Amino acid sequence: MKVSVVIPVYYNQDNLRPLYADMAKKILGHDEYEWEIVMVNDGSKDESYAVMEELAEKDKRIKIFSLSRNFGSHAAILCGLSKCTGDCAVVKAADLQEPTEMILEMTESWKRGNNVVLAVRKDRQEGRGQTFFANLYYWLVRKAALPDMPRGGFDVYLLDRKVINVLMQLDERNSALTGQILWSGFRTERIYYTRLQREIGTSRWTIKKKIRLVTDTLFSFSTLPITVVSAMGTLSCLGAAVWAVIVLVFKLLGLIDVSGWTTLFIFNLFSFGIIMLTLGILGGYLWRAFDASRNRPPYIIEDEHEKG
Repeated sequence: MKVSVVIPVYYNQDNLRPLYADMAKKILGHDEYEWEIVMVNDGSKDESYAVMEELAEKDKRIKIFSLSRNFGSHAAILCGLSKCTGDCAVVKAADLQEPTEMILEMTESWKRGNNVVLAVRKDRQEGRGQTFFANLYYWLVRKAALPDMPRGGFDVYLLDRKVINVLMQLDERNSALTGQILWSGFRTERIYYTRLQREIGTSRWTIKKKIRLVTDTLFSFSTLPITVVSAMGTLSCLGAAVWAVIVLVFKLLGLIDVSGWTTLFIFNLFSFGIIMLTLGILGGYLWRAFDASRNRPPYIIEDEHEKG
């Protein structure tokens, strides 16, 4: 049985050698499986790809690919999954914050017949602010889009070959790969671990990328944005109707000498804000439909090195 380990790489030049040494010590020596490591450089401008080439020369089980620019971790993982040849594939981060040995536990679960194995974070050795926002995101996803999303979320997971084939067929842009995995509905088991504090390098997971992940998840797997727009539009129309009746009654009773400019101005400003918010949300859906219609590839490979 062949197991592929897919690793997206983005500014990880200092992590890659310790990562390979850790994998060599903890999993690559297990002869029960044939191992394959697929590293995808997601447009890093540091020396990450040079280190990847060095490791590929050292170990023929390593395949490396470099994307022409930063397409995002979603695209880098898709590239790795499309190039891997294992009976199953484990997606693992390059930052050494997940214990490598749990890959063996995941493969044992796969051997028991599970098509998807999620490594769920039960705790984090990270700052309170980062933990709070991560938990808030997963709470929102569970409530609005994907009820099966684990409370602690997951970044590391094992996929059977049949699941990989389905993901390759979906061909979705501006989506969340973790959401697609949950949406597919394959037989799934969860294992739990504690996410470690990062000791090497700094995270490139910016607030902009976090917001993008939230919007991609909600737009792709939830009707919440449209529901919110519909509710706001309905409340706005009801409020306008009630206000019109009140103004008409006051006018007939002679209680209005001069039209209430301030009240009218505030009401118009509020209505304008609702309209602009509505257009923004609808524009998000239209842009995603347009982006999909252009049929651009989710990633472009600039360089590759395969000796397996």
